[in-house]
Amino acid sequence: MSENLLGRANLLADCQNCFGLCCVALTFTASADFAIDKPAGEPCPNLEPDFGCGIHAKLRSKGFPGCTVYDCFGAGQKVSQGTFGGRDWRQEPKTAKQMFAVLPVMRQLHELLWYLTEASTLPQARSLHSEIALALKETETLTERSAEALAELDVAEHRQGVNTLLLRTSELVRAGAPGKKKDRRGADLIGAKLKGADLRGANLRGAYLIGADLRGADLRLADLIGADFRDTDVRGADLTGSIFLTQSQLNAAKGDGETLVPPSLTRPSHWR
Repeated sequence: MSENLLGRANLLADCQNCFGLCCVALTFTASADFAIDKPAGEPCPNLEPDFGCGIHAKLRSKGFPGCTVYDCFGAGQKVSQGTFGGRDWRQEPKTAKQMFAVLPVMRQLHELLWYLTEASTLPQARSLHSEIALALKETETLTERSAEALAELDVAEHRQGVNTLLLRTSELVRAGAPGKKKDRRGADLIGAKLKGADLRGANLRGAYLIGADLRGADLRLADLIGADFRDTDVRGADLTGSIFLTQSQLNAAKGDGETLVPPSLTRPSHWR
């Protein structure tokens, strides 16, 4: 495990220490992502008594690719073992509703911890490291609150403050890329033809890259936070040095053995 990933080990999903929360708390809508409709709060029919998934090895072939790209950033086990002290919602049904309500709040906090931890390792943002450390401590403290306090937390307000710091971090990192930096923040790039594009230092925060052709594109030092990579073709693309890329984004994309990925992430098993 790389040093960068080791520092975020507690932000990796540990399903063995979670009570299958994502399989119950979240809504499934019959689509290309899910084979069935399932309302929030109702267990997925594939959820087993031990909280394992009965079709885990066949999720894509069974019509559940949406499950393979979901990442709780470790929020599931934090809520299960931390916030609720290992109390099983099946054995204590009275905890279920509150537990399911806390999960999305904790997930957002853990996602922010993931980005802040990465920001704290970026040498280009050294001037911000003290502020980043404070934001990390504050966010971590919020995750330790009681279930009642977490349910009432204005996570959007906290997220806004952290995002401002992450934007400043992004500007410092992307300044090191050569040439004019492309600003495609939140852009509609669905199905865009970007094969071989020079996107070094580009701002692609929140960009819709669904089905886009990024074969052989250079995305070094690009800010990819929140970019939608569903079915994005990144075969042969260079994603090393890109910032705020997550495993779920890679899992949603189409890559191959020639795709270069950051050392903190894992090449998806379904890539060819």
